[in-house]
Parts: sequence; C-alpha cells; structure tokens
Amino acid sequence: MSDLVGFDAWAAVAGDSPTSRTEWAAVVAAWSEPHRRYHDLAHLAAVLGLVGQLSAEAPDPDAVALAAWYHDVVYDPQRNDNEAVSAGRARAGLRGLVPDERIAEVERLVLLTAGHAAEPGDENGAVLCDADLAVLAGPPDAYATYASAVREEYGHLSDEVFTAGRIAVLEQLLALPRLFHLPAVAGEWEPRARANMTAELTLLRGRAASGPATPPPAGG
Repeated sequence: MSDLVGFDAWAAVAGDSPTSRTEWAAVVAAWSEPHRRYHDLAHLAAVLGLVGQLSAEAPDPDAVALAAWYHDVVYDPQRNDNEAVSAGRARAGLRGLVPDERIAEVERLVLLTAGHAAEPGDENGAVLCDADLAVLAGPPDAYATYASAVREEYGHLSDEVFTAGRIAVLEQLLALPRLFHLPAVAGEWEPRARANMTAELTLLRGRAASGPATPPPAGG
C-alpha cells in the first residue's frame, strides 16, 4: 500500500485515535472493493499526491485532503448518486474526529466532484477538482489505460449503452468553459486533456449505434 493512503497520512488530517484508526480501515476497505478498476486505491493515492502538491493554493488543505479520501469512497457503477452518498459517508465517518466546520467543508467538496465546476474564488474546490481530473491530461497511453479501466467498471453494460453514456460524459466535460481552475496547472493540463477526450469521443462516436439510448452515467 502506498504511503499516501497509509494510516500516517490519514492521521495527519484526521488524528490518531481508536475511532480514527477504525474509520481509516473502513475507508481503505471501501476503496479496495473488487469491482473497482479505476476508482481504486491507486486513484486515491494519485489524487492525494496531487492535493499535497497543490496544497499551497488551498485555504484549508486538510479539508481538501479529507475530501480526497472520501470523494469516491462510495462507488457503485449501477447508481448515479455516488457523490451524494460519499458526502454523507464523510459526514458520518468524520463526526468527532474533526471540527464540524471542517466536516461541512469536506461534505461540500465531495459533492462538488459530481460536476467538477468550482466557482471562481473557490480555491479548495479548485485543488480537489483539478487533482481528480488530472488523469485526463496524462500521456495518451496513460489516458487509454484509464479509459479502459472505466469500461471494465461498467462491464455490466452492453457496448451500445456504455458508449452512449460515455459520449454523454465526455461531451459534458468538454462543454465546461474550463476543465482546470488553477493557473499553476491549467496552461499545461487543459490542452492535453481536451485532446485526449476529443480523440476518445471521436472513436466512440464512430462506434455508436444509430438508435438512441438513455444509459446511466459512464465514468468520470
């Protein structure tokens, strides 16, 4: 297990107590569920690492780190309210471990990852959203690995239904006025991410069936 998701990293933001240790173990177990192919401990570690690198941009870096721990703690590809359920899980799990004001901020940040549209001036939100979407700006081969892993998570869907859902997700992301909010990363990451998603979208559109479909969300 990466040190980024080890107990010491957790304790730095949630404290060291028997309750904290129990909650950390539960959170790690949730991220280790066998159906996860992309939204797993490796993704959690990657987001936590980037949150750490960008922490100087955040007014409350501990809240951002805790939100990273919880942002996909509930991840069921067959439901479309994972962020809301994850936010509730954070609220319950952190009770008594950190101040109520920080719990409220963690909950808000987790909910923000449903659309990744941080408002201007929301530096906490910008750090979390940019870290979560950083995979979109990876090298083409890394992006292809990510896209393949997302497809595996949605293995219960037919190719036709998955393709329609994935197209909708990519179109929604590409329609955002900006994918990344922090000047420190946006200049480099934005064009790479848009190029990767546009390439995937072109490929998927070529595969799409002519008939309409109304699928559940397909990745993020």
